[in-house]
Amino acid sequence: MSGSVAWAAADPYATALRTGRGPLFLRRADGWLLPLDVERWCGRADLVDLAVLDRCEGSVLDVGCGPGRLVAELAARGRTVLGIDVSDAAVAHTTGLGGPVLRRSVFEALPGEGRWDTVLLMDGNIGIGGDPVALLGRVAALLRPGGLLIAETAPVDIDERAQVEVVDVTTGLGDMTAGPDDMTAGPDDMTAGPGTRGTPFPWARLGTPALLRHARGAGLRRVAQWGAGGRCFAALRTRHASSAAEPPKSAALISSQRVRKPSGDRPVADR
Repeated sequence: MSGSVAWAAADPYATALRTGRGPLFLRRADGWLLPLDVERWCGRADLVDLAVLDRCEGSVLDVGCGPGRLVAELAARGRTVLGIDVSDAAVAHTTGLGGPVLRRSVFEALPGEGRWDTVLLMDGNIGIGGDPVALLGRVAALLRPGGLLIAETAPVDIDERAQVEVVDVTTGLGDMTAGPDDMTAGPDDMTAGPGTRGTPFPWARLGTPALLRHARGAGLRRVAQWGAGGRCFAALRTRHASSAAEPPKSAALISSQRVRKPSGDRPVADR
């Protein structure tokens, strides 16, 4: 989709991933800025991440894997995992960590379609393409019957579509008026001053209530939702093929690379 291509071409994003630091923002057309947590993305999986990964089942597809901290952690655990991202810099960083990765959009053909046990949409990636309904439908098609989606959502009830661009605000910010924020821990009314900008692309932001509303149309049902470290998550499952579904097929194999039997699998419990 056009948004994925634009994100890949955003030079400020590539530069930030290569250096491992910001400041980096998503900028809306009206100048509002959403800080991007580059340092956390480029670091090791933190305790909140690790708790999410503990919930993963079987083979895992990390959609929009970024610099690959989650892919690398799952690979180190001996899991069958694949990261996909449209950014060359993200793919290079993930490869450098030893994580299996493809430069691919989620809307393109992917290995193991319909057989993945778990799909991850972390770090706001429910916004990919600016159309959550289309994205959730695509994820449902990638998962096996009864498969698991774990998505990170905004910490408030929001359902927004917007054109955004990646900006590196290195020479100052414009008008900054402190106030309650609907998505981030920073100021609400932040407008960009001079800086390097990428190409505009469509994006979406969803809180958990909006995610659950849209998920029903994609045949996904909620099995858990939780918060940790100021972040919010929801786990959903696809429908089983029948009321007496057969055991899932063996995990999809990536590039003919076999990994040892996963350890520490823990199903998501209803909450």
